[in-house]
Amino acid sequence: MSAVAARADTLGLVLAGGRSRRMGGADKALLRLAGRPLLAHALARLGPQCGALALSANADPSVYAAFAPTVLKDATPDFPGPLAGVLAGLEHAARTRAPFVASMSVDTPFLPRDFVARLHAALGEADIAVAASGGRTHWTSGLWRATLADDLRARLRAGARRAEDFVRGHSFVVVAWDAAARDPFFNVNTPEDLDAAARMAT
Repeated sequence: MSAVAARADTLGLVLAGGRSRRMGGADKALLRLAGRPLLAHALARLGPQCGALALSANADPSVYAAFAPTVLKDATPDFPGPLAGVLAGLEHAARTRAPFVASMSVDTPFLPRDFVARLHAALGEADIAVAASGGRTHWTSGLWRATLADDLRARLRAGARRAEDFVRGHSFVVVAWDAAARDPFFNVNTPEDLDAAARMAT
Protein backbone atom coordinates (compact mmCIF):
# COMPACT_ATOMS: atom_id res chain seq x y z
CA MET A 1 0.00 0.00 0.00
CA SER A 2 1.45 3.36 -0.99
CA ALA A 3 1.77 6.25 1.45
CA VAL A 4 -0.90 8.17 -0.51
CA ALA A 5 -3.37 5.26 -0.34
CA ALA A 6 -2.60 4.79 3.33
CA ARG A 7 -3.51 8.40 4.07
CA ALA A 8 -6.82 8.12 2.22
CA ASP A 9 -7.75 4.89 4.02
CA THR A 10 -6.73 5.98 7.50
CA LEU A 11 -8.50 7.98 10.21
CA GLY A 12 -6.02 9.87 12.36
CA LEU A 13 -7.02 9.77 16.03
CA VAL A 14 -5.55 12.01 18.73
CA LEU A 15 -6.14 10.59 22.21
CA ALA A 16 -6.88 13.32 24.75
CA GLY A 17 -9.48 11.73 27.03
CA GLY A 18 -7.37 11.28 30.15
CA ARG A 19 -7.65 13.18 33.43
CA SER A 20 -4.06 14.52 33.48
CA ARG A 21 -3.48 13.80 37.17
CA ARG A 22 0.25 14.53 36.94
CA MET A 23 -0.58 17.91 35.42
CA GLY A 24 -2.83 18.75 38.35
CA GLY A 25 -5.95 17.98 36.34
CA ALA A 26 -5.31 20.67 33.71
CA ASP A 27 -6.52 19.88 30.21
CA LYS A 28 -3.28 18.59 28.72
CA ALA A 29 -4.47 19.16 25.17
CA LEU A 30 -4.56 22.91 25.76
CA LEU A 31 -1.20 23.28 27.50
CA ARG A 32 1.04 25.52 25.45
CA LEU A 33 4.33 24.45 23.92
CA ALA A 34 6.33 26.90 21.82
CA GLY A 35 3.31 29.22 21.66
CA ARG A 36 0.75 26.60 20.57
CA PRO A 37 -1.43 24.09 22.45
CA LEU A 38 -0.19 20.51 22.52
CA LEU A 39 -3.30 19.59 20.54
CA ALA A 40 -2.24 21.88 17.70
CA HIS A 41 1.16 20.20 17.58
CA ALA A 42 -0.44 16.75 17.52
CA LEU A 43 -2.88 17.61 14.74
CA ALA A 44 -0.15 19.27 12.68
CA ARG A 45 1.97 16.13 12.92
CA LEU A 46 -0.74 13.56 12.27
CA GLY A 47 -3.05 15.46 9.95
CA PRO A 48 -0.94 15.40 6.76
CA GLN A 49 -0.51 11.64 7.14
CA CYS A 50 -4.22 10.71 7.17
CA GLY A 51 -7.37 11.12 5.14
CA ALA A 52 -9.39 12.45 8.09
CA LEU A 53 -8.84 13.44 11.71
CA ALA A 54 -10.73 12.98 14.96
CA LEU A 55 -10.06 13.84 18.59
CA SER A 56 -10.91 11.54 21.49
CA ALA A 57 -11.76 13.84 24.42
CA ASN A 58 -14.23 13.88 27.29
CA ALA A 59 -14.43 17.62 27.94
CA ASP A 60 -16.99 19.93 26.33
CA PRO A 61 -16.46 19.49 22.54
CA SER A 62 -16.84 23.24 22.01
CA VAL A 63 -13.49 23.72 23.77
CA TYR A 64 -11.78 22.04 20.82
CA ALA A 65 -13.94 23.37 17.99
CA ALA A 66 -11.18 25.62 16.67
CA PHE A 67 -8.83 22.66 16.33
CA ALA A 68 -10.77 19.48 15.54
CA PRO A 69 -14.21 19.37 13.88
CA THR A 70 -14.79 15.76 14.99
CA VAL A 71 -14.65 15.18 18.76
CA LEU A 72 -15.43 11.68 20.05
CA LYS A 73 -16.39 10.99 23.66
CA ASP A 74 -15.91 7.70 25.48
CA ALA A 75 -19.02 5.53 25.42
CA THR A 76 -18.54 4.77 29.14
CA PRO A 77 -18.49 7.39 31.92
CA ASP A 78 -15.85 5.85 34.17
CA PHE A 79 -12.68 6.91 32.31
CA PRO A 80 -11.52 3.38 31.44
CA GLY A 81 -8.36 4.75 29.83
CA PRO A 82 -6.99 5.19 26.32
CA LEU A 83 -8.53 1.98 25.02
CA ALA A 84 -11.92 3.66 25.29
CA GLY A 85 -10.63 6.43 23.05
CA VAL A 86 -9.30 3.89 20.59
CA LEU A 87 -12.73 2.24 20.56
CA ALA A 88 -14.41 5.58 19.84
CA GLY A 89 -12.03 6.01 16.92
CA LEU A 90 -12.64 2.50 15.59
CA GLU A 91 -16.39 2.99 15.76
CA HIS A 92 -16.15 6.34 13.97
CA ALA A 93 -13.90 4.78 11.32
CA ALA A 94 -16.47 2.04 10.74
CA ARG A 95 -19.22 4.65 10.34
CA THR A 96 -17.14 6.61 7.82
CA ARG A 97 -15.85 3.47 6.07
CA ALA A 98 -12.21 4.05 6.93
CA PRO A 99 -10.56 0.63 7.29
CA PHE A 100 -7.72 1.85 9.53
CA VAL A 101 -7.18 4.10 12.54
CA ALA A 102 -3.80 5.60 13.38
CA SER A 103 -3.74 6.70 17.02
CA MET A 104 -1.40 8.94 18.96
CA SER A 105 -1.42 10.63 22.34
CA VAL A 106 -1.99 14.37 22.47
CA ASP A 107 1.10 14.68 24.67
CA THR A 108 3.44 13.42 21.90
CA PRO A 109 4.30 16.69 20.11
CA PHE A 110 7.24 15.30 18.10
CA LEU A 111 5.40 12.41 16.41
CA PRO A 112 7.38 11.16 13.37
CA ARG A 113 6.23 12.51 10.04
CA ASP A 114 6.51 9.00 8.60
CA PHE A 115 4.46 7.46 11.44
CA VAL A 116 1.48 6.28 9.38
CA ALA A 117 3.47 5.27 6.31
CA ARG A 118 5.90 3.09 8.28
CA LEU A 119 3.15 1.41 10.29
CA HIS A 120 1.23 0.62 7.12
CA ALA A 121 4.37 -0.74 5.46
CA ALA A 122 4.94 -3.10 8.39
CA LEU A 123 1.35 -4.17 9.07
CA GLY A 124 1.05 -6.93 6.48
CA GLU A 125 -1.69 -9.34 7.59
CA ALA A 126 -1.45 -8.33 11.26
CA ASP A 127 -4.30 -6.67 13.16
CA ILE A 128 -2.24 -3.94 14.80
CA ALA A 129 1.11 -2.20 14.28
CA VAL A 130 2.53 -0.30 17.28
CA ALA A 131 5.44 2.10 17.58
CA ALA A 132 8.54 1.75 19.73
CA SER A 133 11.52 3.96 20.56
CA GLY A 134 14.33 4.00 23.07
CA GLY A 135 13.65 0.39 24.05
CA ARG A 136 9.99 1.10 24.93
CA THR A 137 6.84 0.05 23.12
CA HIS A 138 4.13 2.70 22.87
CA TRP A 139 0.99 0.59 23.01
CA THR A 140 -1.48 3.33 22.07
CA SER A 141 0.66 4.85 19.31
CA GLY A 142 -0.28 2.56 16.50
CA LEU A 143 -2.30 1.48 13.53
CA TRP A 144 -5.50 -0.52 14.13
CA ARG A 145 -7.87 -2.27 11.78
CA ALA A 146 -11.38 -0.86 12.17
CA THR A 147 -12.72 -4.42 12.30
CA LEU A 148 -11.34 -4.67 15.87
CA ALA A 149 -14.16 -2.49 17.22
CA ASP A 150 -16.52 -5.28 18.27
CA ASP A 151 -13.81 -7.22 20.09
CA LEU A 152 -12.46 -4.13 21.85
CA ARG A 153 -15.97 -3.12 22.95
CA ALA A 154 -16.55 -6.57 24.42
CA ARG A 155 -13.22 -6.58 26.23
CA LEU A 156 -13.82 -3.14 27.73
CA ARG A 157 -17.20 -4.31 29.02
CA ALA A 158 -15.42 -7.31 30.54
CA GLY A 159 -13.03 -5.00 32.42
CA ALA A 160 -10.02 -4.77 30.10
CA ARG A 161 -8.02 -1.60 30.68
CA ARG A 162 -4.41 -2.14 29.59
CA ALA A 163 -3.66 -1.40 25.95
CA GLU A 164 -0.71 -3.79 26.01
CA ASP A 165 -2.93 -6.69 27.03
CA PHE A 166 -5.39 -5.98 24.24
CA VAL A 167 -2.65 -5.67 21.61
CA ARG A 168 -0.96 -8.88 22.75
CA GLY A 169 -4.28 -10.68 22.35
CA HIS A 170 -4.09 -10.09 18.59
CA SER A 171 -1.58 -10.44 15.79
CA PHE A 172 0.68 -7.40 15.94
CA VAL A 173 3.99 -5.99 14.78
CA VAL A 174 6.29 -3.46 16.44
CA VAL A 175 7.97 -0.71 14.42
CA ALA A 176 10.97 0.97 16.08
CA TRP A 177 12.15 4.55 15.57
CA ASP A 178 15.61 5.84 16.43
CA ALA A 179 15.63 7.90 19.63
CA ALA A 180 19.35 8.67 19.84
CA ALA A 181 19.10 12.36 18.97
CA ARG A 182 15.55 13.00 20.19
CA ASP A 183 12.82 10.56 21.10
CA PRO A 184 10.01 11.16 18.58
CA PHE A 185 7.55 9.69 21.08
CA PHE A 186 8.59 11.88 24.02
CA ASN A 187 5.57 12.19 26.34
CA VAL A 188 4.61 15.38 28.18
CA ASN A 189 3.24 13.96 31.43
CA THR A 190 4.45 16.47 34.04
CA PRO A 191 5.29 20.19 34.20
CA GLU A 192 8.94 19.19 34.07
CA ASP A 193 8.31 17.27 30.87
CA LEU A 194 6.67 20.34 29.36
CA ASP A 195 9.77 22.37 30.16
CA ALA A 196 11.96 19.69 28.59
CA ALA A 197 9.78 19.63 25.47
CA ALA A 198 10.12 23.41 25.18
CA ARG A 199 13.89 23.02 25.18
CA MET A 200 13.66 20.24 22.61
CA ALA A 201 11.39 22.33 20.40
CA THR A 202 14.03 25.03 20.13
